Amino acid sequence: DRVVTGEELNQITHRALSELLKKGPVIFARVEPKDKLRVVRALQDNGEVVAVTGDGVNDAPALKKADIGIAMGLRGSDVAKESADIVLADDNFASIVDAVREGRAVYANIKKFVTYILTHNVAELVPVIAYVIFRIPLPLTVMQMLAIDLGSDILPALGLGVEPPEKGIMEQPPRPRTKKLLDSMTLKRVYLFLGPIEAAFCLSAFFFAYWIRGWAPGEEMSSAGVIYAAATTMSFAGIVASQTGNVFACRTDRVSVFTVGFLKNRFILFSLLAEVSITLVLVYTPPLARVFGFSPLGFKDLAFLLIFPFVILGAEELRKLFIRRSVSIAQGKSA
Repeated sequence: DRVVTGEELNQITHRALSELLKKGPVIFARVEPKDKLRVVRALQDNGEVVAVTGDGVNDAPALKKADIGIAMGLRGSDVAKESADIVLADDNFASIVDAVREGRAVYANIKKFVTYILTHNVAELVPVIAYVIFRIPLPLTVMQMLAIDLGSDILPALGLGVEPPEKGIMEQPPRPRTKKLLDSMTLKRVYLFLGPIEAAFCLSAFFFAYWIRGWAPGEEMSSAGVIYAAATTMSFAGIVASQTGNVFACRTDRVSVFTVGFLKNRFILFSLLAEVSITLVLVYTPPLARVFGFSPLGFKDLAFLLIFPFVILGAEELRKLFIRRSVSIAQGKSA
């Protein structure tokens, strides 16, 4: 590490300062307020995201110029507080670390929320495509899709928004400012893995309902009546059952959910209970069942649906295990 005094800094050009900052950690000592501003500009020109802490009036220009200005709440001047983006109420630098951890957790939870929601959107879209291409009866009606989008899936999605920070979240390098929320890895996870699995479950439940009620492949499938209502109910319940496993799968990106534990996020447990209750009320309450086109399901139907949560969770656990091993191997080679 190198120490540069304010007198030395005055003799360095802006370009030389930028090159100096690229080489490694530098400590600037006995500098003037204008020198702090120079350092901030040089770091930003190097593509860095700059945070500046300060408490005095002289720190205001650097606090204002920085990407994140952090003023002291107890001993900081009013000018510094007004210039900053964040005010530390306790003047404790450890609070900055806690804020970074919380910020990373919020960002990760938004991605989990989006992943969970987009997964069931794929499961709703594929049956409609199958209806258009293969000329089968529509596996899901519009009202049943709305029952998922605006009813059963709302609370579990909100539960992911209060998920505690994942283990090792502070060991990850800072993400680039250009990184998008819906990056390629998230889209691949949704549209090439979780979504297709859930869509396959939805269609399998649809055909299973016909099959156990006497239909055989090659025969015409009725698009009305009790059998069709039971089949669309199975499609709806298949997505709901898959999402109960998917919400646990989405709780972590790489770490196994068995390591995190199933009981730590009680809001998700409550939301799953509410989701199942809403589904049962819609399916087994005659007035609501008529509105949404549902038909009561039998024991064989429910037994078939119970497989879905465990399969989708198991598949996601295998994917995470593969990623963890791949990262471990890559780190071992780089070391």
